[in-house]
Amino acid sequence: MTSTQPEAVWRGPRLDARTIAARLAPRAPLATLLTLTAVLYLWDLSRLGYANDFYAAAVKSGTQSWKAFFFGSFDSASYITVDKPPASLWVMELSGRALGFSSFSLLLPQALEGVASVALLYATVRRSVSAPAALLAGLVLAVTPVAALMFRYDNPDALLVLLLVAAAYAVTRALEQASTRWLVLAGTLIGFAFLTKMLQAFLVLPAFAVIYLVAAPTTLRRRLWQLVLSGVAIVVAGGWWVAVVELWPASSRPYVGGSSDNSILDLILGYNGLGRIEGGSGPGGGAGFSGATGLLRLFNSEMGGQISWLLPAALVVLAAGLAWTARRPRHDRTRAALVLWGGWLVVTGLVYSLMSGIIHPYYTNTLAPPIAALAGAGAVELWRLRRAFAARLLLAVCLTVTAAWSYRLLDRTPAWHPELRLAVLAGGLAAAAALLTLPGLRRAAAAAVAAAALLALLGGPVAYTLATVARAETGSTVSAGPSVQAGGFGGRGGPGPGGSAVAGTALARLLAASPSSYTWVAATSSSMTAAPLELATGRAVMALGGFNGGDPAMTLARFERLVAAGKIHYYVAGGGFGGGPAGRGGADAIESWVASEFRAVSVGGTSVYDLSG
Repeated sequence: MTSTQPEAVWRGPRLDARTIAARLAPRAPLATLLTLTAVLYLWDLSRLGYANDFYAAAVKSGTQSWKAFFFGSFDSASYITVDKPPASLWVMELSGRALGFSSFSLLLPQALEGVASVALLYATVRRSVSAPAALLAGLVLAVTPVAALMFRYDNPDALLVLLLVAAAYAVTRALEQASTRWLVLAGTLIGFAFLTKMLQAFLVLPAFAVIYLVAAPTTLRRRLWQLVLSGVAIVVAGGWWVAVVELWPASSRPYVGGSSDNSILDLILGYNGLGRIEGGSGPGGGAGFSGATGLLRLFNSEMGGQISWLLPAALVVLAAGLAWTARRPRHDRTRAALVLWGGWLVVTGLVYSLMSGIIHPYYTNTLAPPIAALAGAGAVELWRLRRAFAARLLLAVCLTVTAAWSYRLLDRTPAWHPELRLAVLAGGLAAAAALLTLPGLRRAAAAAVAAAALLALLGGPVAYTLATVARAETGSTVSAGPSVQAGGFGGRGGPGPGGSAVAGTALARLLAASPSSYTWVAATSSSMTAAPLELATGRAVMALGGFNGGDPAMTLARFERLVAAGKIHYYVAGGGFGGGPAGRGGADAIESWVASEFRAVSVGGTSVYDLSG
């Protein structure tokens, strides 16, 4: 019997190079995928500037005031909030507080959330399908154009996708052993997703609840009780902040931006709820940003190039997979994965297609994970089973449909790399033909067919994604890829009225020189004008009517009192979508009063009123 050397206990067993390589080899593909994703999303990130000035100004305010941080205030003096809950702002504000507020600290969390989303999608698909399937699914998500856009932008959509993918992972873990802990975690994550973008987060709930109720390996009574606990977790995780805002005295908190009555419940159910579904919730309407409603909306010129490249293939895989697994046991994991991702895709896709309220093309970012999971995993599994004619036929159909649709999407920009659409179409048709006619492919031939298939599947979205990363998008209405024909309002990004060009101008210098005794260095009708001024000066600017100037947040009488008390130094004219509501309580009435009581001077082409006398 030999004695163990003391140092061997804490050093552990000695590993030779071959053992280390063997342990690292299975992780190498994932590490490569995540590294490439990080490079893609972090590349020259600062060139985007502050991206969406509206959210950037709120983030800067949150780095200056903890009250503004908690409420999601647009300005550091907490006059009004942004029209979304603050979870995504919190992440960016913590980054700004740790690293100092800058373009890079603003957008860094968004890029890292994208990398984490790819990693979690990989982990989820790997548990229910296979590692190769998970790898392709993660790659598809990484190069989806709208994903690359939003994971490099300061809108709330990046965190929303991360939390929803994390919830899908938790549901997948819960399904394996009917785990209450994992199901409650899934509810908690969806609750925090609600604090990111409100009711949009709940579109995944039907799929998640149904699949657990059907497929969890335990009794029906226990499944129902577990779903009740998960629902409680959603309410607690998403409701605590809502309760605090509702119970906080309105006189000492900011006005709830986007609401009609300074109520967070009105914002949830109105502007960010039924108003989005039924329309009439803001200027432009859904059709103005994303085309007419209908079942084919996701394929139109506004949305098609953002998300729909692999959508037909994903639907084919979903339908065929459900038919193939129809007779399997209730808790079959493959069918459970199909229902989870397919339900997410179908419910969310139908809502986006049929809603008549405000919807931007970048909302389709939440469709990227289920499309990636279904199309990526489906392609790998069908390739693995290609010796069976049914699998070859189905894969050939997916390749043909994808190549043809990619050709059509690329043809919407006929002057932009015209050779690409021909290569994608030829590659897809050649791969489909080879699969149908040559069942016994040898290694070299199989590699060539696989390469052609990948070109058909990913050639278009990769090209659009690289075009997106190479361009500096700004503004509140942005989209991925090159400009397309017949694009609607908002097809390209850009600053709104007042825009980022204000920064560094004579107006910004004038406001920055204002004495610190003023609570708000200036007031203006909307956040569209106020945001670049806040970013340029680092001072609070009052956006009277919120994002578009329409919120009834300020009365003329109250504004007069604030001016008399020396709280506001200047008034900057212009901005917004036509001012506030009718009557002397709106932003229009305030601007009229200012114009009648004070003298305007032109500063850089903008009318500015000195309210100090």
